[in-house]
Amino acid sequence: MEYVLISGAYGGMGYATAKELASQGYTVFALDKQTKPMEENIIPIEVDVTNAESLKNAFEKVRTVTNDLFAIIHFAGVYMLDSLIEIADEDFDKIFKINLYGAFYINKIFKPLLRAGSRIVMTTSELAPLDPLPFTGIYAVTKSALDKYAYSLRMELQLLGISVSVLRAGAVSTGMLGVSTDALDRFCEKTSIYQCNATRFRRIVNSVESKSVPPEKIAIKTSRILRKKKPKFIYSLNRNKLLLLLNALPKRMQFFVIKKILK
Repeated sequence: MEYVLISGAYGGMGYATAKELASQGYTVFALDKQTKPMEENIIPIEVDVTNAESLKNAFEKVRTVTNDLFAIIHFAGVYMLDSLIEIADEDFDKIFKINLYGAFYINKIFKPLLRAGSRIVMTTSELAPLDPLPFTGIYAVTKSALDKYAYSLRMELQLLGISVSVLRAGAVSTGMLGVSTDALDRFCEKTSIYQCNATRFRRIVNSVESKSVPPEKIAIKTSRILRKKKPKFIYSLNRNKLLLLLNALPKRMQFFVIKKILK
């Protein structure tokens, strides 16, 4: 029997993946701040991914069942939309702690349960390798940092026979999309310097998010990554063609286009 640990396991992508892997016979340790009752092959563990002590307690719970993890899959994350000038200090700290530090803590604490042949899969974002749009900067920066962290981790863990991959997903039809729309609405209401720009930006966000895929597609993709004999580093799904086209332009042209659209 293979054991898999999933963070953010009761969000849209995490839960779909937990159900998919459980149906294939994996035993899933489902980590999240809010959990559901135990299901067949899914063991819920309440945890705060930003708190090392909370994760150490989760580690001990996992060790009562097994000393061997086949995979760690990261879905824990938070979306935030704000301007880099107006964002509150506590929000700046929060998004880094969840999106970056959480993965760092989990990998470090649970490493003793990984063996040669084990896998780590981190969900970053289609924005990770791209130049961010206005007001998505804080989210893009954390996902880019997570992407670089994953690359560096793969460089190191390959020496131990452990593979690390990133899944760069575009828009997924989970509760996260509603959160992002709400976040933009709140930003439009509170910003004191970008009202006109943010209102126009909402149209871009709505256009990007309308082309979403169901979380089950993420689950299937993740399952396939686990079955790969030699997983690649990068896997992409549902990348937005307009964002790719914009990033293909020279930097000066990108600035010009966004200014013309939003100003």
